[in-house]
Amino acid sequence: MKKFLLLGSGELGREFTIAAKRAGQYVIACDKYDNAPAMQVADECEVFSMLDGDALSAVVARHRPDLIVPEIEAIRTERLFDFEEEGIRVVPSARAVNYTMNRRAIRDLASRELGLRTARYFYAKTFDEFKRAADEIGFPCVVKPLMSSSGHGQSYVHDDDELQEAFRDAMEEGRGDVREVIIEEFIDFDSEFTLLTVTQQHGPTLFCPPIGHVQKGGDYRESWMPYAISEDALKVAQHMADEVTRALTGYGIWGVEFFLTRQGEVIFSELSPRPHDTGMVTLSHCTNLSEFELHFRAVMGLNIPAIHLEHSGASAVVLSPVESNQPLDYNLADVCREDHARVRIFGKPEAHVGRRMGVVTCYDKVGCDMTALRDKTKRLAKTVLGTDPYMKK
Repeated sequence: MKKFLLLGSGELGREFTIAAKRAGQYVIACDKYDNAPAMQVADECEVFSMLDGDALSAVVARHRPDLIVPEIEAIRTERLFDFEEEGIRVVPSARAVNYTMNRRAIRDLASRELGLRTARYFYAKTFDEFKRAADEIGFPCVVKPLMSSSGHGQSYVHDDDELQEAFRDAMEEGRGDVREVIIEEFIDFDSEFTLLTVTQQHGPTLFCPPIGHVQKGGDYRESWMPYAISEDALKVAQHMADEVTRALTGYGIWGVEFFLTRQGEVIFSELSPRPHDTGMVTLSHCTNLSEFELHFRAVMGLNIPAIHLEHSGASAVVLSPVESNQPLDYNLADVCREDHARVRIFGKPEAHVGRRMGVVTCYDKVGCDMTALRDKTKRLAKTVLGTDPYMKK
């Protein structure tokens, strides 16, 4: 039996914990608030800020885990190198987590070191730097904090009048102690997709079928598998994903995001060294193993012979319409009346307007009408709390 220390205990960490517990492992779930989703299914829990390096080191010393599995960005990542030197495995590696928790590091690696096609970008710490970068890139452009998640602080800027608010939001919503923003060229893309990439200790790098997804305000709203893409474009995406994950090192699942332009060009967007929110569609039985089972096998060094597409699948989020410090009442009846439909409630103890509280997944035979499957999934997601999956935070 291995002991896992999970850093971040949201819905993704919850599903990973379930995968680990099914295999008889021991999990300590950590987060900044009590009763987080993964804590409800873990063996033990710890409540502290993972940006507090001393608190993080104290928890590691108290539990002496075999593996540390980060789920969030807001971690004192430099401490992870110390833990690796002590013989504790960091998933997928301390190098990978340190790079990918900061948009500057991962963007520079992809663009400047590996030569991958990305959007043009600049960094800014002051509004004057920000204004000069916007003038250089032109409008519209995209503004993000260097460290954030779920779209916090991200905005699309259409003209000079929107610059002040966009800069303020990005600076205020950034995670951790990084006070810097990235301003990017707006890519007139046809669609976005995620390529779940699995690096193995004892086997080749594997790829899940591509996942189409839609975001609002930088936050995932729906995803589906398989995403229609040409064979040539898929090979380009797989090459990029293989290049960047090999450079970062380690074993596990990675959510590698891309834009696909109207001209068919594949452009690298972002990368997460862990299960990806758009990958919750794999809970719909569309692949032989979910992204959480794949991640668990990979970090344990267990073989994954192949990844198979078994059904077409779709997912849509359940969003809170209210602010509440009490558990919400969920309508499960409408989803349960439908065949090939599932609902998962995350168990978050507090609700905020637009916060993800659950997900609905549906599946059908490969080659089905994907538009109809997506529409069904979004319709059912709306019934759980009476909110549109496309509502904006």
